[in-house]
Order: sequence, then structure tokens, then C-alpha cells
Amino acid sequence: MKSFSSHLLRSFFTALLLATAAFAVTAQDFKVGFVNTDRVLRDSAAARAAQTKLQQEFSRREREVQTLGTQLRTASEALEREAPTLSEAQRVTRQRQLIEMERDFQRRRQAFQEDLNLRRNEELQQVIERANRVIRQIAEAERFDLIIQEAVYIHPRHDITDKVIAGLNSAPAAAPAAAPAR
Repeated sequence: MKSFSSHLLRSFFTALLLATAAFAVTAQDFKVGFVNTDRVLRDSAAARAAQTKLQQEFSRREREVQTLGTQLRTASEALEREAPTLSEAQRVTRQRQLIEMERDFQRRRQAFQEDLNLRRNEELQQVIERANRVIRQIAEAERFDLIIQEAVYIHPRHDITDKVIAGLNSAPAAAPAAAPAR
């Protein structure tokens, strides 16, 4: 019985050793890459162009909302200063006007933010789609088995973010969609 147990134990360890060696060979052939999406969205020419496009598209509306906010503040300060000298009817009328200005300001500011966020998401989605195409091209050309975009830690030798940014910067932009009128 001892010989059967020792033979079984030796066979088990031999199989374990062979499996470990096979895994080591396979692990050496497994190529992993990492892309820092935040850097791509911050540093690529496509992302900077999208940001510039958004600034141009929304700068006029942003100034309008800021001007309305300044007018609201000025009107509020004027009411506070003049309230003691106004009649009750004048004070109530000015307070209602101020409340209406505040509602208009809040409505316009919220609409501006919603439109800006919607357009920002559209533009970033286009950049992400282009980046994913570049990532696929790099993966196929350099024979990567896996490319990840989120990680707690990654060794710098696996980071291909610079290659992706360079690929994005050299790749022609897709035909831009017509921007909605604002």
C-alpha cells in the first residue's frame, strides 16, 4: 500500500510540475497592454479639438448666462439698498420682478448645462470610438492578447497610452456630424 501511495504522490507532483511549466510557457506568450483613458481624453489632439469645438459652440450662451447672473445680482443689491425708501407696493413689485429674474436665470443656466453636457458626451463618445479603433489596430499589429483600460496598478512596460495618443493624432478624423444649432 505504501508503494501505491508513494507512486500516486509522485505522479501527482509530476503532473503539478508539468502543469506549472505549461502555464509558465503560456504566460510568457500572453501579451497584455494598458490604456489610460483619462490621458487619452486629456492629451490627444482629437480630445483637445473637441474641447475647442465645444468652447466655440457654447461661449456665447455661457456669456449670456453670466450676464443674466450679473444683472440679477445688481438688481438684488439695488432692491436691498432702495427697499427702505420704496413704498410697500413698489417693494412688492420689485421683489416679484426679482423672483421672475431668478427663475429665468435658473432655467437658462440649467438648459445651458444640460445642452453642454449632452454635446460634451457626444464629442467624447466620438473620441472614444476613434481611440478604440486605434487600440484595435495596435492590438492586431503588435499581437496583444488583452488590452485593459481600468487597473489599480499596471507596470509601465504594459502601458500603450502614448502609442494610442500618437495613433489618434496621426489618424484622420471621421467626417464630423453637423452640430445642432444653439
